[in-house]
Amino acid sequence: MKISDQKEDFEKVLEHLRHELSSLRTGRANPAMVDTVMVEAYDGMMNLKGVASISIPDSRTVQIDPWDKSLLKAIEKGIIIANIGLNPVIDGVSVRLNMPQLNEENRKDLVKIMQKRLEEAKVAIRAVREKIRNGILAQEEEKTISEDERFRLQEELEKVTGGFVDKVKEIGDEKEKEIMTV
Repeated sequence: MKISDQKEDFEKVLEHLRHELSSLRTGRANPAMVDTVMVEAYDGMMNLKGVASISIPDSRTVQIDPWDKSLLKAIEKGIIIANIGLNPVIDGVSVRLNMPQLNEENRKDLVKIMQKRLEEAKVAIRAVREKIRNGILAQEEEKTISEDERFRLQEELEKVTGGFVDKVKEIGDEKEKEIMTV
């Protein structure tokens, strides 16, 4: 067993974290903010991207242009249900999301939400570590690796895990700087 072969699971945790953090409102419009919005369309629930084009006409506005104009109300409802902290405005042919200026209190609340997501990512990394560790122990019990090899692999696993926890911290530091920048 090579620890380097298991890094993909750790990378998936980081990718999920980046996606989660991209949906946080930082005062700048970002199409990722509406990634979680589901719209009731054509007798089912569809992702917003599947029924409309999303653009950023300026740094404070997200514009959603549905391909079928009869879905304007459904898109508005989907945005409200998704609770992304923005109020949709229908202008007849599109839905606009105007970003309010963030104040100090809102920024601190966003940092708290971000810290929670960082902690969830660290827990997920530890879960991946445990899964790999259990695999190492199982190999030792099956006598496919020696006790010395188990210790070496566990030591390597701890280094890799520590590296990924450090990456989570780096991602968090960057996002916090982005959130707190006025």
